[in-house]
Amino acid sequence: MTQTAPSVPKLMTMEEYLAYDDGTDTRYELVDGVLVEMPPESQVNLSIAKYLLFEFAKHLPIALLAVGTEVEVTGRRARCRLPDLLVHTEESRAALAGARRATLTRDMPPPAIVIEVVSPGTENRDRDYRYKRTEYAARGIAEYWIIDPERQQVTLCLWVNGQYEDTLYTGATPLVSTIIPGFKLSAAQILAFGQN
Repeated sequence: MTQTAPSVPKLMTMEEYLAYDDGTDTRYELVDGVLVEMPPESQVNLSIAKYLLFEFAKHLPIALLAVGTEVEVTGRRARCRLPDLLVHTEESRAALAGARRATLTRDMPPPAIVIEVVSPGTENRDRDYRYKRTEYAARGIAEYWIIDPERQQVTLCLWVNGQYEDTLYTGATPLVSTIIPGFKLSAAQILAFGQN
């Protein structure tokens, strides 16, 4: 009886990832050099991200708002994340001018805010609360918002002196953003939109 060894995925460099195109619309993240296919977003996640996009547009220039922009982060090997929504700084937006792909590499300025809407499941929760939190903090991103429809809460991680300080929002208390001072929506308002 012959046994074959399980196939080991080829590890990609960041350069290989940036050049990768399989000719489909499949979304990927690069995690420690491994190409990871991202499942389609749930309707709840899409609704919340779209709602925030329109709400942010009331306070910020539309050119600073991005869906589909990737962020290279640090890891044991090449790693790139695809947040649900991103708010650029003027510098991070300018760094992408003329780029073939909307990817903020580590040699570019970080965005101001990244937002992740937690998908159901323990693995997704660990990824958003643990791994991405550490990665985005190491990248120096001023605010990381974790919107959790299952737990009915929003965690706003504020980058202070090289690490995140978390504020948990539930119910009717308005979120306090240092990047969007006029933003007054509560966790309940944001999460309710995902149920519509």
